[in-house]
Parts: sequence; structure tokens; C-alpha cells
Amino acid sequence: MKFFVDTADTNEIRDLAATGLLDGVTTNPSLIHKSGRKFLEVVEEICGIVDGPVSAEVVALDHETMMKEAAVLRKIADNVCIKVPLTIDGLKTCKALTGEGVMVNVTLCFSANQALLAAKAGATFISPFVGRHDDNGFDGMKLIEDIRLIYDNYAFATEILVASVRHPIHVLESAKIGADVMTAPPSVIKALFNHVLTEKGIAGFLADWEKTGQSVL
Repeated sequence: MKFFVDTADTNEIRDLAATGLLDGVTTNPSLIHKSGRKFLEVVEEICGIVDGPVSAEVVALDHETMMKEAAVLRKIADNVCIKVPLTIDGLKTCKALTGEGVMVNVTLCFSANQALLAAKAGATFISPFVGRHDDNGFDGMKLIEDIRLIYDNYAFATEILVASVRHPIHVLESAKIGADVMTAPPSVIKALFNHVLTEKGIAGFLADWEKTGQSVL
């Protein structure tokens, strides 16, 4: 499973990239707003930190303007992935861009039918929002299972990018189902390291080492 981080905080991205775990980055207008920085500036900096796909979202709702915005975003770097909403105009834009060899992430997916449409439009990634799905009384993981089944049935190349990941269990279940990618905030990715027995083991080793009176340096 590929690990993307869902943030526009370049310091966090650098920190995670140093672990070798980071395969890409997803951003959205809300994350850019939270950063307090200029959109194009942030995307350019992120593209310089990671080699993998960096999702940059269009904000227009009509196909013609989406294409104009995508043209600007594509110039930033070769690893920019244009992010479009799962609407008719969004899928028109997806079809046009992927036909030109551009990576496209179709976002705000909440049903398997929507995911099927995105795959038929040639999406590079489909982003089902499991956390928001759960929040509204649906089963986010069941959605991932359904999409995985449909994509496998027809050998679609579109990668399932699990989004709106809220906790480590979302990551675990997505990996078990066979999702291609997950994107999560830095806090969720860092939480994957945590285990009480790991912490207890480290504490025990350090206590015993201290008793030896030795130093590595």
C-alpha cells in the first residue's frame, strides 16, 4: 500500500519524507487555507520535497474553467496530479486530462457507482472518503470493499486512494481489503508507530543499559 500524507504543512511533509514511507501528498482548498500560504507556492514547494504524486485541486465547477486551472497547475511540476470533484464536469475534465497523459485524482467519492464512473473516465486515482462516510451512518470500509470488487471484476487501472482517514484502524482495514493507496493526516501516520509493548520494551532496554555503566560514544 502506498502512503500519501494529507496536509499542506511542508515541515510535516519533510519530516515524514525522511522516513522513506511517503509516496505522495494530497492537498485541498481547506488544507491550503489552514497553511495561510499562497496555493501555487505551497504546491511548488511540496513537489520539490516528494517525487511521487502531489494532488492539487481545481476550484472551478465548470469543465472549461477546470481545464484552464489545470493548465496552470500542470506547469508547476511533472508530479502534479490534478484533483477534480466527482461531477459530470469533473469527469469530463478527468477524461480530457488523462487522455493527455496527466494524472488525475477524482475526489469526494461516496458510492461504488461513483467510483465506477470515475474509472470509466480514466481516473488515475479515486478518493472515497471513509471518515465522512462513517460520520453519516454509512460503513466506509464496506465502500472500499465494493470498489475493490468492481475494479477487480473489470481490471480497471484506477487506484483506490482511501481518503478522510481518521485513525489507524482505517489504515489497517484498507490494507487488508487491498486498497492501493491511503492518505492521512500526519498525526494518523505517526500513530501507526505506537504500541504499548514497543514503548515498554524500549524502556526496559534503556534501564538495563544504564546499569552497565557503558556508553556507545
